[in-house]
Amino acid sequence: MRDGTAYGKKLSSACAIRTCFFTASGAASARRQLMPARETEAIILKTFPLGEADRLVSFLGRASGRMRGVAPGARRIKNRYGSTLEALSHVQIWYVERETRELVRIQECESLESFHKAQSDYQLSTGLAVVSEVSEQVLPEHEASESMFRLILLTVREIERTRDWRLPLSYFAFWTVRLGGWLPQFDRCASCGTPFGSQAAYQATWEAGLLCEKCRRSGMRPLHLEARQLAERFANERVDRITNVGALAGLLTELREAALNWIEHHTERHLKTREFLESA
Repeated sequence: MRDGTAYGKKLSSACAIRTCFFTASGAASARRQLMPARETEAIILKTFPLGEADRLVSFLGRASGRMRGVAPGARRIKNRYGSTLEALSHVQIWYVERETRELVRIQECESLESFHKAQSDYQLSTGLAVVSEVSEQVLPEHEASESMFRLILLTVREIERTRDWRLPLSYFAFWTVRLGGWLPQFDRCASCGTPFGSQAAYQATWEAGLLCEKCRRSGMRPLHLEARQLAERFANERVDRITNVGALAGLLTELREAALNWIEHHTERHLKTREFLESA
């Protein structure tokens, strides 16, 4: 909520700065204090309860990068935010940032695009939860990533449109690995350099690359030629142009699991939400 007189020039970029007057609290309540309010297009990544009435919000600003802020009163039945703080909602957000504080203060949030069908469906929401957790793990704070912003938005739109997370989530995981610079060579063994040809390659959470039949260790899972060829399609086609998902089901699982393993390997953190995919 912005009080007083707002002025400023709208920037052409996704993030605009508006200067507003807010009434300070406590000892400074008698005077009015000039505070800069920023406006940005954003995707809500996660929210957590904070105190009795507030919420801690993690969001990805299109130009500001991943940030965390407090949404005052967001847990009350009547609040200014409505459903705009649902995970992976596409919003316009206004927040105040102070140099001495790690968390920003969220003043206002307006919905640009909601995904109620996916958010309210248990099976679809498991896919959304993985997108949310992966984004939280791989995105550094205060570092803009236009590519990841567009990837997340494309993925969530496809889950909402198709009512199926299998293809969008596999596409998202593959592109997250590629954008992170973690994609291994798909044509030869990372250990001995032997070309895979038509043979299966092998991957695991503890291994950054793909290994051949001779070099693989116990517990590694196969990534067949057809799954590697699907990865090539992902690299060259938009997810909304790929059809016949039913016939690709097994390959989608192979590629998704490999990509999630590489994400866990490079972030050195276990993805808790992927455990729910098997039951969804």
